[in-house]
Amino acid sequence: MTRHRVRKALIPAAGRGTRFLPLTKAVPKELAPIVTTPAIELVVTEAARVGVDEVLFVVSPDKHGIAEYFERDTELEAALEQKGDAAALELVRRAPDLARFTFVDQKDPRGLGHAVGHGEQFADGEGLAVLLPDDLIDDRDQLLDTMLNVYSEHGGIVIGLIDVPRSEISKYGSVALTPDSDPEAEVVAIVELVEKPPAETAPSTLAIIGRYVLPPEIFEALRATQPGAKDEIQLTDAMQRLAHDGVPVHGVVFRGRRYDTGNGLDYMKAVVQLAGRHPDIGSDFRAWLREYEPEDG
Repeated sequence: MTRHRVRKALIPAAGRGTRFLPLTKAVPKELAPIVTTPAIELVVTEAARVGVDEVLFVVSPDKHGIAEYFERDTELEAALEQKGDAAALELVRRAPDLARFTFVDQKDPRGLGHAVGHGEQFADGEGLAVLLPDDLIDDRDQLLDTMLNVYSEHGGIVIGLIDVPRSEISKYGSVALTPDSDPEAEVVAIVELVEKPPAETAPSTLAIIGRYVLPPEIFEALRATQPGAKDEIQLTDAMQRLAHDGVPVHGVVFRGRRYDTGNGLDYMKAVVQLAGRHPDIGSDFRAWLREYEPEDG
């Protein structure tokens, strides 16, 4: 059965961003720039590029800056128009024009599952893409479009996967494949999901990353999921509940370019890699990098 293509996405953005203090005292981590564009705009652009036209941000009450960023600023636009600065005008209009945006407060964040649970009214009985803003997918590569196609064909749950060294798998959720699945295939069938397993007992080295397409049944499963460590409701546990109930689970194994902005070091790696491709500064930046010799200490 072919299903309607998912056109709604939820982006959880209520975390405190403590690994980015002191910046995050005043600025949401999601607005930290990759050169001049906030990381969260890159994630929304990824969704808009494949036909997602409604986005729900799940935010904490003090993150009004995200809403402001995705709203039109008529005064600024008028000033730029008066100056005749068409290039800058295009830049400030870009984010608000990507989709229709809705915001909901997550006043007491209790994990990813708790954040996704805030999207039930927004989903309105339809499938829902969930995109974590710490994961950036290179615009030259494709993941979400393939995931949406798999959901249209099979329904159920579709998750993004990467293959990691076994020594790294305990940092992620991991999956067990059906006996007839080819681990080298792009699309794999999954029978089990395990949150952050010890390396020696992990069912595979395929790790769950921050891209999901979820069916409407996920919300009932989340309500039935008991909090785990730190009193958090794990999305992986709710997905595993659905898998046990016979809901099909597929993974799309991504072998393209992905940038993790979840901590300071990985964020800086992402900035450097993407700055090298920036249309305005990329060429000069790459030339400077070739000549740069860091000082000792």
